[in-house]
Amino acid sequence: MKIQLSDGRSIPIEMHKVRIVQSTQLPPIRRRLAAIQEAGFNTFLLRTRDVFLDMLTDSGTNAMSDNQLAAMMRADDAYAGSESFYRLTDAVKDIFGFDYVIPAHQGRAAEHLLAKAFVKPGDVVLMNYHFTTSKAHIELAGGKVLEIFTDDALITKSDIPFKGNLDLEKFEAAINTYGAEKIAYVRMEATTNLIGGQPFSLENLRQVKELAAKHKIPLVFDGSLISENAYFIQNREKAFGGRSIKEILKELMQYVDIFYMSGRKSAAVRGGMIATNNKDFYNQILPWLPVYEGFATYGGMSTKEIEAMAVGLREMTEQEVASSGADFIEYFVNQLEEKGVPAVTPAGGLACHVDARRFLPHIAQPQYPAGALAAAIYLVSGIRSMERGTISMDRDAQGNDVMSDLELARLAVPRRVYTMSQLDYAADRIAWLHNHRDLVGGLRFVEEPPVLRFFFGRLQPVDGWAENLAQAFINDFGESC
Repeated sequence: MKIQLSDGRSIPIEMHKVRIVQSTQLPPIRRRLAAIQEAGFNTFLLRTRDVFLDMLTDSGTNAMSDNQLAAMMRADDAYAGSESFYRLTDAVKDIFGFDYVIPAHQGRAAEHLLAKAFVKPGDVVLMNYHFTTSKAHIELAGGKVLEIFTDDALITKSDIPFKGNLDLEKFEAAINTYGAEKIAYVRMEATTNLIGGQPFSLENLRQVKELAAKHKIPLVFDGSLISENAYFIQNREKAFGGRSIKEILKELMQYVDIFYMSGRKSAAVRGGMIATNNKDFYNQILPWLPVYEGFATYGGMSTKEIEAMAVGLREMTEQEVASSGADFIEYFVNQLEEKGVPAVTPAGGLACHVDARRFLPHIAQPQYPAGALAAAIYLVSGIRSMERGTISMDRDAQGNDVMSDLELARLAVPRRVYTMSQLDYAADRIAWLHNHRDLVGGLRFVEEPPVLRFFFGRLQPVDGWAENLAQAFINDFGESC
């Protein structure tokens, strides 16, 4: 929630009380230098004991509510027929309107089941933009991902409100090129992770559904950040300004054939699910659930998580919850912009994204500017961010790098976890780094897995720049900071 102060400033205000705290620590600069070297300049491989603010992801790192924690205590641990599952299905029916629910242990498990059930070799899946794991599962099933985002999507500095929209002309062109029978489904991701957490409009979803239905193409909705996307619709789409989050969610789901989500984001709990009103689709997916996940009433989740998800789904419809992450991200982005740091605008969901190509224009893309920026941010601040650029792409069949459309350092803002003073600290240190950006150099791989290399790959800095950056920091702040 945002409030206006007497001096005219607008700030996000926390609509919760902190009753349990978890200690963190800020390792000194020399320890941070050693830690990033030990991690192979891959922030995924840092130990949390060496991290001050963990902004790697908002997946499974959000603060659960007291009601979620309380609900976990009444979990029914039955292997089959658990009452916890039926409380989840009641929540799904109430909020989304779906009759059939398939639990899965997280979002990528749901993606695996969808690819297994619907994607055949030679098929094409259309998307407003890919996510790393969604693309991997489709390609492993023999399919191909075709991104049909709008031309505005890749403009990192703009005031375009819905950069996550799917381009309808490109959709029609894809149908003409491949034939509707070869398109397994069209997938809409809310919000669109790899282009800066950007939302799509409800009107765009309606138009996508109209075209998809005309050609009998299923519309699949990745709703991992659906609460935030609904909040952006409420604030940016004039026709829905007076509608509640719950009303917008119900309206969105009218156009959806299959819904899936990672509960780790909007619902603030570890788990995931698939939901639909199409019994044929349900019957196509369900047989694979026991093979890869578990029985139909737990699907790889603990029943405690199922109980917490049922509560989390209801809570994400509350105005204060839907706005909590988005408003803090907007505040963070505005702080960086005021300091001259090139962040993605308008602010999206999930995270504050820094444009590495504008931040580090002297680093060529084959030397991974987003990865270098994420490592440098950690070095000067103790803040763990994530590379979302070429490192997050896999090599092609010939072993060549596939250059990413964007090079972003993603600083996730988990819901109800960090304070404004911590965001101010982050903005200050990133601004200092921007003023010393010429000291940052590129990276090169020294260990590289064949798939999803950003998780486990190890890199080394080109020309040993990390030591020089650390020394500049010591010159300004001393060794204890």
